[in-house]
Amino acid sequence: MSRAPTSESLRPADRDPAGRTARLAHGALPRLLVLVLALAAWQLATRAHGSVYFPTPARIARHAYDLWFSGPVGHAFLTPAAVDTILPSLGRMSAGFVLAAVAGVGLGVLVGRSPRAYALCDPVLQFARAVPPPTLVPVFVVVFDFGTPMQLASIVFSAVWPVLINTAEGARDVDPLRLDVAAVLRLTAVERLWFLLLPSALPRIFAGLRLSLSLCLILMVFSELLPGTANGIGFALTDAQSRSDLLTVWAVLVLLGALGYLLNTGLLTVEKRLTGKRNHEGSRKGRTT
Repeated sequence: MSRAPTSESLRPADRDPAGRTARLAHGALPRLLVLVLALAAWQLATRAHGSVYFPTPARIARHAYDLWFSGPVGHAFLTPAAVDTILPSLGRMSAGFVLAAVAGVGLGVLVGRSPRAYALCDPVLQFARAVPPPTLVPVFVVVFDFGTPMQLASIVFSAVWPVLINTAEGARDVDPLRLDVAAVLRLTAVERLWFLLLPSALPRIFAGLRLSLSLCLILMVFSELLPGTANGIGFALTDAQSRSDLLTVWAVLVLLGALGYLLNTGLLTVEKRLTGKRNHEGSRKGRTT
């Protein structure tokens, strides 16, 4: 049974909420300043150029607000256009990401813990990872026809490989001494998986999940650009292009960038909570080397 944390066991940041808040604000202010400067430069450049093809960020933000986020409070400020555009895309992407994560982690642990299976499967995994994801969409159109099954299949098939490969590498890197201790303690297979393999592989798993998330966003939009789609962000982009509605095109592009940033930030937050700040920084350094 775990003990309640004492004042001695807490980290300094946990004992000093005010100091932690100050450090967070100190780290957020430079990023906010860079964002404000970038938007100001964009605003000045587009106003100076005066081209109809490059509206100012203020006009884009106003149009996006009127189009998607000016609804009633009871609907979380979402307009009917947002319900038809944003929510279906987020549903497809979320379903594809969850399926890819579950399949990738499960198969990655199995492959990573068997040296023979890893040696046999590694060429196939590397080949599948190297195939550009959009090139597989025509294959899924033939197999599933147009519609949600084709979109989900293309998202899952393309997003599963980063999770699978990174999980397999993480499972292979488990400290042998810990495995010996688990054998001495006679841990069951489920206990080894839950208390040893997954915690050791978490930094690698989250590295794969972040790559998978970006692929899910790309494949979600690409699959919605194809015929047979009646809603979603990709459909809204195609429809706006066909009507030469440049403001909506730019609003969709900004929306995709904002969604990518928010989803990645959320995943990073979950990673920090599960792996701890030190492990998170170590995994980030490992990915950059």
